[in-house]
Amino acid sequence: MSSTSTPSLREQQHPLIRQLADCIEAVWHKHLDLSPYHLPAELGYVEGRLEGEKLVIENRCYQTPQFRKMHLELAKVGNMLDILHCVMFPRPEYDIPMFGCDLVGGRGQISAAIADLSPVQLDRSLPEAYAAALAGLPVLNFSQPRELPEWGNIFSDFCIFVRPSSPDEEAIFLSRVQAFLEIHCQNAIASGPVTPEKATHILAGQHNYCTKQQQNDKTRRVLEKAFGPVWAENYMTTVLFDLPK
Repeated sequence: MSSTSTPSLREQQHPLIRQLADCIEAVWHKHLDLSPYHLPAELGYVEGRLEGEKLVIENRCYQTPQFRKMHLELAKVGNMLDILHCVMFPRPEYDIPMFGCDLVGGRGQISAAIADLSPVQLDRSLPEAYAAALAGLPVLNFSQPRELPEWGNIFSDFCIFVRPSSPDEEAIFLSRVQAFLEIHCQNAIASGPVTPEKATHILAGQHNYCTKQQQNDKTRRVLEKAFGPVWAENYMTTVLFDLPK
């Protein structure tokens, strides 16, 4: 394990991951009042080995008045695997969805690209302003849509889950994620705090989201192979999908 940062990780990854990481941070800086969110020092930058290859994980976290934690993770396993993972966790007193996005690639090809603004209401409804803005976006047709996992009922009807088959489709995915982020940041800023009773329901929805995401066996298996089950469980529950207090 190492605690020194290598800014070059992003430059070593698939171009779409690099572009999306830059895009996410640009939209955040454009719209939101960011301050640092402090992870445990040993989890900001991590090195390990996976099947003989070097594994590097780099985390960046921020917080704002509306979001208790905004997490961008980049990871690389030798030349086998490139990963981008991003989640924006709203504060429970704001009735706004969970933004989540993942890219997984290897050997120059993105195999999975998913992005969504996921509802936290138990009836899976999005706030009206979000639903209207998302419904106004052009319909996208990707040549290789992918099926959501069994626990994927946390996602909205606007979720995109695809295998981009060309640079054009990669550009379309990037553009849609940027649109999601612009809608999200603008609506979050315009939102006011909700009643304590409603905040309790929102908190329950966020718990459900995080609990379902922790069921992602692929992520857990990679972390367990590299660092062992105890470390993997700690990372899944304190860095990737920590439950709000």
